[in-house]
Amino acid sequence: MSLERVMNEAISPWMKEEGPDSDIVLSSRVRLARNFEDIPFPILADEEDLTRIIDYFQQEYAQQSFESYQDLELIRMKDLKDVEKRVLVEKHLISPHLSDHANYGGVLISENEQVSIMVNEEDHMRIQLYVPGYQLEKALNEASKLDDWLEENINYAFDEERGYLTSCPTNVGTGLRASVMMHLPALVMTQQMNRLVPAINQLGLVVRGIYGEGSEALGNIFQISNQITLGKSEKDIVEDLKSVVHQLIEHERTARDRIIGQTGVQLEDKIFRSYGVLSNSRIIESKEAAKCLSDLRLGIDLGYIKNVSKTILNELMILTQPGFLQQYAQKSLTPEERDVRRASLIRERLQLEN
Repeated sequence: MSLERVMNEAISPWMKEEGPDSDIVLSSRVRLARNFEDIPFPILADEEDLTRIIDYFQQEYAQQSFESYQDLELIRMKDLKDVEKRVLVEKHLISPHLSDHANYGGVLISENEQVSIMVNEEDHMRIQLYVPGYQLEKALNEASKLDDWLEENINYAFDEERGYLTSCPTNVGTGLRASVMMHLPALVMTQQMNRLVPAINQLGLVVRGIYGEGSEALGNIFQISNQITLGKSEKDIVEDLKSVVHQLIEHERTARDRIIGQTGVQLEDKIFRSYGVLSNSRIIESKEAAKCLSDLRLGIDLGYIKNVSKTILNELMILTQPGFLQQYAQKSLTPEERDVRRASLIRERLQLEN
């Protein structure tokens, strides 16, 4: 893996694969928060401690492989330009917190970008593993094996009663955050999401936007994840999340059938109008692009639009973000210039499909 490829390719290799229920669930992710036993957590650590940790990962894990996750490469935040950090955030390989605050932070990324291990974020380690589609159990099993591999050489901060110790109290216990990224356009169109979100929150889960906490649900894409990590096993957390995700999938499918039956040609017209906007616009803002891309993906899933890849939503939602647009242009762009560049890239991508 090269940094140049990570920066220049919008879609990660693993995202080109399809998983179960991939018409609604774009990806499943498991993230584990871990810390060294004998080193202060990042919020209290000094420069020497933080340097010691990232140097350790450079020495012990850079260029290493674990099973199918090959050629781990360590990228240090201090070596990146601001726009390059933003690209990593837009590809979900690092968090906004690591990008903005961790001068002594870094990330280990596997060749297929399915694994990313953030170093010196809020915790010493944030182990992330993604799989395509609705595969929470697979994500948990793979992340647990990766965690065991790291623990062979690292003594984790662990308490017999409380479990894994973390910087944020909400992560104490399993240190597990399980999440799915879902495309729910029909539930938004039928205004059911406004009712479902509070109900989901009452079950100890949280609904966020595409980039997690504090982000907006662009393109009708929502991230559903657990909030509670203490007092539950990893398996229980995943089972609770699976139960809600399964119901959301069923509700979305029912809503899609309903809007097809109730709106018919109006729905088809809405989808093809969005396709026309994407195919012909010379200027397009990010919110409008996300809305039209959501309509396009729905049209593909419903069979209205042929010969356009289902991965186009994943790809163009990243490719049209501010960081990627500027990385692609190799220069800083004003908002107006980004809108022009965004429209151009979308047209080029759709022409390639045709």
